[in-house]
Amino acid sequence: MVPIPDLWQPILVATVLVFVAGNLVWMVLPHHKSDTLRLPDEPATVDVLARQGLKPGLYRFPWAGSMAEMKDPAHLKKLEGPVGLLTVVRSGPTSLGKALGAWIAYMLVVNVFVAYLAGRTLAAGTPYLHVFRVAGAVAFLAYAGGLAPDAIWWGKPWKNALKEILDGLLYALLTGGAFGWLWPR
Repeated sequence: MVPIPDLWQPILVATVLVFVAGNLVWMVLPHHKSDTLRLPDEPATVDVLARQGLKPGLYRFPWAGSMAEMKDPAHLKKLEGPVGLLTVVRSGPTSLGKALGAWIAYMLVVNVFVAYLAGRTLAAGTPYLHVFRVAGAVAFLAYAGGLAPDAIWWGKPWKNALKEILDGLLYALLTGGAFGWLWPR
């Protein structure tokens, strides 16, 4: 058993590696540039949405408030389209600093849990490959585990989810590598 304070180095190194990789993946590589689409008539759509007075949140349309309403012929007719989910965020410029801070905090939390689970299951001196496998598997679940359910239940396009799952695999490999490399001997 290895206590979490003894694993501060792999926690921090994994966080830095994933932060750098995430920035490269999202800002340099082209594969996420097609993740979102432009509305055909954005000004008209934004005008209609602005009149709704929507607060930040996740909206489903058409809406049915009960199972009985879901079976109602009028609701079934509405399902002919369009059907969707709409995420509304706070108006104004995006705070990149706030988002990056939250991302760093998330990575630190992930790596503390990786350290916790690896530290409880592996002893000091465990070979690199074994540490890599355990830490990488835990990190993969944290970075990619919820992406398939988003596609299954929330309509996220599978091509987007699969790209993000591959990103999660990269982050997991980097995390596993950092923990294997810096594991106490």
